[in-house]
Amino acid sequence: MSAESLEIAKTFYQTGKIAFENGRYREAVENLEKASALLARNSRFGGEVEISLVTVYEAAGRTDDAIALCERLKRHPYLETSKQARQMLYILKAPKLKRPSEWMTQIPDLDKLPDNELKISVPAKPTKSSVQQKPKPTEPEFVDLSQVNTRDNRFIWVALIAIGLTISYLVWLNFSGTPGPDFSPHLD
Repeated sequence: MSAESLEIAKTFYQTGKIAFENGRYREAVENLEKASALLARNSRFGGEVEISLVTVYEAAGRTDDAIALCERLKRHPYLETSKQARQMLYILKAPKLKRPSEWMTQIPDLDKLPDNELKISVPAKPTKSSVQQKPKPTEPEFVDLSQVNTRDNRFIWVALIAIGLTISYLVWLNFSGTPGPDFSPHLD
Protein backbone atom coordinates (compact mmCIF):
# COMPACT_ATOMS: atom_id res chain seq x y z
CA MET A 1 0.00 0.00 0.00
CA SER A 2 1.36 3.39 -0.94
CA ALA A 3 1.66 6.29 1.48
CA GLU A 4 -0.65 8.29 -0.76
CA SER A 5 -3.51 5.77 -0.54
CA LEU A 6 -2.99 5.54 3.23
CA GLU A 7 -3.40 9.32 3.53
CA ILE A 8 -6.54 9.21 1.37
CA ALA A 9 -7.93 6.41 3.54
CA LYS A 10 -7.21 8.44 6.71
CA THR A 11 -9.02 11.42 5.18
CA PHE A 12 -12.07 9.27 4.33
CA TYR A 13 -11.95 7.78 7.85
CA GLN A 14 -11.88 11.19 9.58
CA THR A 15 -14.62 12.54 7.30
CA GLY A 16 -16.75 9.48 8.07
CA LYS A 17 -16.26 9.85 11.82
CA ILE A 18 -17.23 13.53 11.69
CA ALA A 19 -20.31 12.74 9.58
CA PHE A 20 -21.30 10.05 12.10
CA GLU A 21 -20.88 12.41 15.06
CA ASN A 22 -23.10 14.94 13.27
CA GLY A 23 -25.84 12.40 12.59
CA ARG A 24 -25.21 12.09 8.83
CA TYR A 25 -25.14 8.29 8.77
CA ARG A 26 -25.41 7.73 5.02
CA GLU A 27 -22.42 10.01 4.40
CA ALA A 28 -20.52 8.27 7.23
CA VAL A 29 -21.16 4.85 5.69
CA GLU A 30 -19.96 6.02 2.27
CA ASN A 31 -16.72 7.50 3.62
CA LEU A 32 -15.88 4.58 5.90
CA GLU A 33 -16.56 2.07 3.11
CA LYS A 34 -14.19 4.04 0.82
CA ALA A 35 -11.53 4.08 3.55
CA SER A 36 -11.96 0.35 4.13
CA ALA A 37 -11.62 -0.39 0.41
CA LEU A 38 -8.24 1.40 0.32
CA LEU A 39 -6.79 -0.47 3.30
CA ALA A 40 -5.53 -3.99 3.82
CA ARG A 41 -8.31 -5.72 5.76
CA ASN A 42 -5.85 -7.55 8.03
CA SER A 43 -4.01 -4.39 9.07
CA ARG A 44 -4.52 -2.75 12.44
CA PHE A 45 -5.86 0.46 10.87
CA GLY A 46 -8.08 -1.54 8.50
CA GLY A 47 -9.63 -3.28 11.52
CA GLU A 48 -10.14 0.04 13.30
CA VAL A 49 -11.94 1.48 10.27
CA GLU A 50 -14.17 -1.58 9.97
CA ILE A 51 -15.04 -1.54 13.69
CA SER A 52 -16.18 2.07 13.19
CA LEU A 53 -18.12 0.92 10.14
CA VAL A 54 -19.99 -1.63 12.30
CA THR A 55 -21.12 1.19 14.60
CA VAL A 56 -22.21 3.35 11.67
CA TYR A 57 -24.09 0.45 10.02
CA GLU A 58 -26.04 -0.06 13.25
CA ALA A 59 -26.81 3.66 13.57
CA ALA A 60 -27.97 3.75 9.95
CA GLY A 61 -30.36 0.84 10.60
CA ARG A 62 -28.25 -1.69 8.69
CA THR A 63 -28.01 -4.21 11.51
CA ASP A 64 -27.60 -7.21 9.18
CA ASP A 65 -24.56 -5.59 7.54
CA ALA A 66 -23.14 -4.78 10.99
CA ILE A 67 -23.58 -8.40 12.15
CA ALA A 68 -22.01 -9.79 8.97
CA LEU A 69 -19.01 -7.49 9.31
CA CYS A 70 -18.60 -8.45 13.00
CA GLU A 71 -18.67 -12.14 12.07
CA ARG A 72 -15.78 -11.53 9.66
CA LEU A 73 -13.88 -9.30 12.11
CA LYS A 74 -14.01 -12.00 14.83
CA ARG A 75 -11.21 -13.71 12.86
CA HIS A 76 -9.10 -10.54 12.48
CA PRO A 77 -5.38 -11.11 13.21
CA TYR A 78 -5.18 -8.20 15.68
CA LEU A 79 -6.44 -9.31 19.07
CA GLU A 80 -8.01 -5.95 20.01
CA THR A 81 -10.04 -5.83 16.79
CA SER A 82 -11.30 -9.41 17.13
CA LYS A 83 -12.14 -8.80 20.80
CA GLN A 84 -14.15 -5.66 19.96
CA ALA A 85 -15.93 -7.50 17.14
CA ARG A 86 -17.00 -10.31 19.51
CA GLN A 87 -18.27 -7.78 22.07
CA MET A 88 -20.18 -5.81 19.44
CA LEU A 89 -21.62 -9.00 17.94
CA TYR A 90 -22.91 -10.01 21.37
CA ILE A 91 -24.64 -6.62 21.71
CA LEU A 92 -26.02 -6.67 18.16
CA LYS A 93 -27.50 -10.16 18.58
CA ALA A 94 -28.97 -9.46 22.02
CA PRO A 95 -32.77 -9.47 22.14
CA LYS A 96 -34.26 -6.03 21.73
CA LEU A 97 -36.21 -4.80 24.75
CA LYS A 98 -39.58 -3.15 24.41
CA ARG A 99 -39.39 0.42 25.68
CA PRO A 100 -42.29 2.81 26.05
CA SER A 101 -42.17 5.61 23.50
CA GLU A 102 -42.14 8.25 26.25
CA TRP A 103 -38.72 6.95 27.35
CA MET A 104 -37.25 7.59 23.92
CA THR A 105 -36.07 10.71 22.18
CA GLN A 106 -36.16 10.60 18.40
CA ILE A 107 -32.95 11.84 16.80
CA PRO A 108 -33.66 13.08 13.30
CA ASP A 109 -31.58 11.91 10.34
CA LEU A 110 -29.87 15.10 9.25
CA ASP A 111 -29.12 13.63 5.82
CA LYS A 112 -32.77 14.09 4.86
CA LEU A 113 -32.61 17.88 5.30
CA PRO A 114 -31.78 20.03 2.29
CA ASP A 115 -28.29 21.55 2.43
CA ASN A 116 -29.54 25.11 2.80
CA GLU A 117 -31.33 24.24 6.07
CA LEU A 118 -28.07 23.02 7.61
CA LYS A 119 -26.42 26.43 7.29
CA ILE A 120 -27.03 28.80 10.15
CA SER A 121 -26.09 32.46 9.90
CA VAL A 122 -24.34 33.94 12.89
CA PRO A 123 -23.71 37.69 13.15
CA ALA A 124 -20.02 38.62 13.29
CA LYS A 125 -20.52 41.28 15.98
CA PRO A 126 -23.13 41.19 18.70
CA THR A 127 -25.84 43.78 18.27
CA LYS A 128 -26.27 46.57 20.81
CA SER A 129 -29.63 45.27 21.90
CA SER A 130 -28.19 41.89 22.89
CA VAL A 131 -25.27 43.45 24.76
CA GLN A 132 -27.19 46.11 26.67
CA GLN A 133 -30.09 43.98 27.87
CA LYS A 134 -30.51 44.28 31.59
CA PRO A 135 -31.91 41.41 33.61
CA LYS A 136 -35.54 41.85 34.49
CA PRO A 137 -36.12 42.38 38.20
CA THR A 138 -37.66 39.31 39.73
CA GLU A 139 -40.53 39.49 42.12
CA PRO A 140 -39.85 38.19 45.62
CA GLU A 141 -41.09 34.67 46.12
CA PHE A 142 -43.48 34.31 49.05
CA VAL A 143 -43.16 31.23 51.22
CA ASP A 144 -46.23 29.57 52.69
CA LEU A 145 -45.19 29.06 56.33
CA SER A 146 -47.83 26.38 56.81
CA GLN A 147 -45.70 24.22 54.47
CA VAL A 148 -42.43 24.86 56.36
CA ASN A 149 -41.36 22.71 59.31
CA THR A 150 -40.89 25.28 62.07
CA ARG A 151 -40.68 22.81 64.98
CA ASP A 152 -37.69 23.50 67.22
CA ASN A 153 -35.16 20.71 67.01
CA ARG A 154 -33.43 21.81 70.26
CA PHE A 155 -30.02 21.99 68.58
CA ILE A 156 -29.58 25.66 69.43
CA TRP A 157 -30.17 24.93 73.12
CA VAL A 158 -27.67 22.08 73.17
CA ALA A 159 -25.08 24.33 71.49
CA LEU A 160 -25.71 27.20 73.93
CA ILE A 161 -25.42 24.87 76.96
CA ALA A 162 -22.16 23.41 75.60
CA ILE A 163 -20.72 26.91 75.07
CA GLY A 164 -21.84 27.99 78.57
CA LEU A 165 -20.27 24.93 80.20
CA THR A 166 -17.00 25.48 78.33
CA ILE A 167 -16.80 29.13 79.36
CA SER A 168 -17.69 28.25 82.98
CA TYR A 169 -14.96 25.58 83.07
CA LEU A 170 -12.37 28.02 81.73
CA VAL A 171 -13.36 30.68 84.27
CA TRP A 172 -13.24 28.09 87.08
CA LEU A 173 -9.74 27.03 85.99
CA ASN A 174 -8.63 30.65 86.01
CA PHE A 175 -9.87 31.33 89.57
CA SER A 176 -9.16 27.93 91.10
CA GLY A 177 -5.51 28.74 91.52
CA THR A 178 -4.37 25.85 89.39
CA PRO A 179 -0.94 26.80 88.21
CA GLY A 180 -0.75 27.06 84.49
CA PRO A 181 2.31 26.99 82.30
CA ASP A 182 4.95 29.49 83.28
CA PHE A 183 6.12 31.57 80.37
CA SER A 184 8.13 34.09 82.37
CA PRO A 185 11.87 34.15 81.85
CA HIS A 186 13.90 32.61 84.65
CA LEU A 187 16.74 34.70 86.03
CA ASP A 188 19.43 32.73 87.74
